[in-house]
Amino acid sequence: MPSLFASYLRVYEPLTAFDRDRQSYWRRYVSEGRAVAPVEGPGRQRTAVIEALGAGWTRLPDPPEEAYVLETDDSLLVCPWNLRIRVAEAALSARDGVPSVLADAFVPPVLAGQARAVVDDWRSGARVLEHGVPRVHEQIATWGVPLRWFVLFDPAERDLVTQPGRRALRYRTEISKARRRSSRALSVLRKSVGEAPITEAVEEAARWLEEFHPRSVVELDYGGLVDLLSDETLAADDSPELVAGGLAGLSRGEADEASAAYDKLVARWRAVQLLERCN
Repeated sequence: MPSLFASYLRVYEPLTAFDRDRQSYWRRYVSEGRAVAPVEGPGRQRTAVIEALGAGWTRLPDPPEEAYVLETDDSLLVCPWNLRIRVAEAALSARDGVPSVLADAFVPPVLAGQARAVVDDWRSGARVLEHGVPRVHEQIATWGVPLRWFVLFDPAERDLVTQPGRRALRYRTEISKARRRSSRALSVLRKSVGEAPITEAVEEAARWLEEFHPRSVVELDYGGLVDLLSDETLAADDSPELVAGGLAGLSRGEADEASAAYDKLVARWRAVQLLERCN
């Protein structure tokens, strides 16, 4: 199961992105006050997946549908959790590194096959778009923030809260802006470094964004990472600006400038990743 010291990249879609039954479900879900706040969501997801894994395994469990919700003056946007996919991933992870006798006892091969099919379907953008496979609206990264995520945001889109008991750092933007930024970044990276791992990572993020409604909202949430960082560190965090500066340096052919920005980013987030080894 993922650590709660994690960051999250989410897409909130308008109700018009869903079929009529789902629209009715989400309207009722919100009107009944069932929407979960992002600060509570990771713990709720973890509990739901653990409980599903102990469900007897007569079939791949199908947990209740939950979501994060954004309400504006004129629209309602929803970020479904898609917990069935999380359960499938957890089932496959439970078999990793375990002797086959124990793995088969806990997650029988037939159920492992179902889990693999669920995971393979959502990883295939073509199947998502052509066959109605549920989209995964939330990506999770433990003990850090993937550098490719910062490409999607502008520093001015930051929302920082450092009140006692309610600390958060988030970026939100329109999906059209995130798509333009990822497209520009891809163009720069392909011209300057070619098909390097960073280029492939940004391309993967760009493909993921193409799965969603054009009026969606994209959110980067530092989640539980804020508990590892001081108020001063959060206030001084300029990761999206460093990424933008590095890309600008590459576009001008100034490799040293781009390298300096990259090195600073890697060092910053490596320090967070190393906390995983602390006890």
